[in-house]
Amino acid sequence: MAQSITQIDLNSDLGEGFGPWGMGDDETMLSIVTSANIACGGHASDPETMFKTLTLAKENGVSVGAHPGYNDREGFGRRVIPMSPTEVGRMVVAQIGALQAMAKMVGTEVSYVKAHGALANLAARDANVAQAMVQAIRDIDPDLTILAISGTQVEQVCKAKGHRVYSEIFADRGYLSNGQLVPRGQDGAMIHDPTQAADRLLTMLDTGLMPVIDGDPIPLDAHSICVHGDSPSAVAMAQEIRNQLRAAGISIQNFMDL
Repeated sequence: MAQSITQIDLNSDLGEGFGPWGMGDDETMLSIVTSANIACGGHASDPETMFKTLTLAKENGVSVGAHPGYNDREGFGRRVIPMSPTEVGRMVVAQIGALQAMAKMVGTEVSYVKAHGALANLAARDANVAQAMVQAIRDIDPDLTILAISGTQVEQVCKAKGHRVYSEIFADRGYLSNGQLVPRGQDGAMIHDPTQAADRLLTMLDTGLMPVIDGDPIPLDAHSICVHGDSPSAVAMAQEIRNQLRAAGISIQNFMDL
């Protein structure tokens, strides 16, 4: 049996508004999570949104990561845009650079990278895209940690290159037996009930096995738990998960410190 996990990070995708249009309750989420994946101008965000979110993260002592995605605000980065792997790499580093520059203005720094939406899912299964994305990140800053969906190509490429990588699991998403997330729109893709999500996570952290919708539970590494910030139940879910984990004796802390 896998050894029970006693320490874990909580992360959320934040700063996903644009102009006067907000998305989620970033201020409250930043009082709950320990890592913030901040949109950097691709699927969402703009300079002012980045600045505000980075400032709130700094005030709350929350670690900051760049959250690049396809340049597709209309689709919220959840549609694959046809691009070559090298084009994907350049798109990713351009967005990272934007957030790094804004972080300097705030007096904080970008510690890691976590891809968003359709880009993250494509890189999770496509070794060529994963290779190009990881190499591009290494080219601009080899010290940037990567937060990868557990058990996927990005994780494997990082390990092969000797690049620092941590693995995340999702509180509010269903899994397939191949380790991929259930595509949005399909039955079982989303988990909306905070108690159900917390119970599933506690079982997974105790056994090392993640329930799936199409077979037996699968083994996954877990350094961080993601709660999507754009979900209507995001704050309630994040708070319930934090409370239940702490009640079970699991320490909540940034994955970079684990």
